[in-house]
Amino acid sequence: MKTATTLLAALVLTIPAGQALSEESSQLLDDALSAAPPGLRDKVTVMDWENNVLQEGSSNYVCFPTPPTLQGTAPMCLDGPWQEWAGAWMNKQPFTTSSLGIAYMLAGDEGASNIDPYAEGETEDNQWVKEGPHLMVIVPDPKTLDSMSTDPHNGGPYVMWKGTDYAHIMIPARAE
Repeated sequence: MKTATTLLAALVLTIPAGQALSEESSQLLDDALSAAPPGLRDKVTVMDWENNVLQEGSSNYVCFPTPPTLQGTAPMCLDGPWQEWAGAWMNKQPFTTSSLGIAYMLAGDEGASNIDPYAEGETEDNQWVKEGPHLMVIVPDPKTLDSMSTDPHNGGPYVMWKGTDYAHIMIPARAE
């Protein structure tokens, strides 16, 4: 599995202007774009997991379709700090940031532990959460998360993976 940072560095396999995407690429593009808010969809770069650029964008967001091998993940759109975060998480490397980062997962996800960044499935004690549409925020100073709830069922934002390098704020975006 290549990191998001590596994927960005490999922007070499682009679809020439005017060339139609294959049916598979078109499905991957649609899947990736389902994570982004409508106002960003025509501005994001979209890449598949083999370094192919499916859509060139003008914003700092890169959207990816559902990863084929990562348990519980779903389509996502990541800004620069989140792309660095994803590279660190996927490679189990330390992570800190000097910038606020915002990511979108507006198609929801398949589930993850709220306390263990590397849990591969639900257990009695790992607070497994299947989140609907949501935004995620990383902050430069993890101490700013101390006053926030870690309860994913509190009806609002909560901290996921608190106490790890990958701690972030989950902001549910359900339209009910």
